[in-house]
Amino acid sequence: MKVTVQSRAGAYVVDIGPGALSELAEDPSGAGITGRVALITDSHVRGLWGERLFTALSGAGLDPLLLAVPAGEGSKTLAQADWLWTGLIEAGFGRGDTVLALGGGVVGDLAGFVAATFHRGLRLVQAPTTLLAQVDSSIGGKVAIDHPLGKNLIGAFHPPVRVVSDVSTLRTLPVRERWNGLAEVVKTALVLDGELFEELETAIPLLGRGQVDDDGWTGVVGRTAALKARLVSDDELERGQRMLLNFGHTVGHGLEAATGHGPLSHGEAVLLGMRAAVAVSERLGRIGPEQAQRVGAVLDHFPRPPPVARPTREAVRAAVGRDKKASAGRIRFVVLDGLGRAAIEPALSEELLGYAIDRALEFL
Repeated sequence: MKVTVQSRAGAYVVDIGPGALSELAEDPSGAGITGRVALITDSHVRGLWGERLFTALSGAGLDPLLLAVPAGEGSKTLAQADWLWTGLIEAGFGRGDTVLALGGGVVGDLAGFVAATFHRGLRLVQAPTTLLAQVDSSIGGKVAIDHPLGKNLIGAFHPPVRVVSDVSTLRTLPVRERWNGLAEVVKTALVLDGELFEELETAIPLLGRGQVDDDGWTGVVGRTAALKARLVSDDELERGQRMLLNFGHTVGHGLEAATGHGPLSHGEAVLLGMRAAVAVSERLGRIGPEQAQRVGAVLDHFPRPPPVARPTREAVRAAVGRDKKASAGRIRFVVLDGLGRAAIEPALSEELLGYAIDRALEFL
């Protein structure tokens, strides 16, 4: 399956299906790889998929460079970016070469940030290996590192030249990571596709248990990626309707920052943020109790996050205020107007924001 995304740098294709990584190695130039290639991955994915892709790229005569960072959100730092820049400099990489990001959202964001900044921009190919990265973070060109005071605060828009989503890699996903990605699938359906949400009402338990074959995952990833591609193509720089994809992320990012970037996965934080956003949507009268209950029933299928030290409402509020979604002191907040429809509240009141944070903290 192929999905096309429009960007300022030109259109690029998202290839989705089993065996897509093997096809990349068989035809690297067709995947957008030019010059030398730096294969950037993490310590976990390296053993699962990195070594075999490195061998395949070597067999194709590309003389690849393999760089692996520690797995986890803690690697999205300036220190790790500096380590990667140093590796590229020492290996003699230049503007005609390519960065290939193999891994989940952390690797894609970090490697993409390095590609965007090294020599003012190297070609970037995204090869996401997690469900979250395949349906969300690899598409749209947003790349970033974290700051201790907030998630993804240091970054750029640097679209890839290709996205290669091999659904075979989802077979090796830990259960927690599978649910992590499904949070973004549910989010996308809630704001853009009511029919997909209705299907998820019955399918989410099967998906969460991994009782889906490669064709099934290709369908889930493809439909979700196509929805995001449509919004990104129309609003690449996130100045309008692309902001709808931040549903659940205002409070979610605040929770990630307030808990120290790591104890909560991104999907778990977004899940809590969606509960908060549904509560606000109902309180504003944008959705009714029956719709709120239907969303809650789907979210109830998700496992509770592992025990973490619960931050205060004030700590989460402070983190929300530092997030990119704050503008001139006002908090933009995405609410539901129905199942499959969303809208942007340009300035959520302090009372409602506190209410939203309290609702999220109830489930932590």
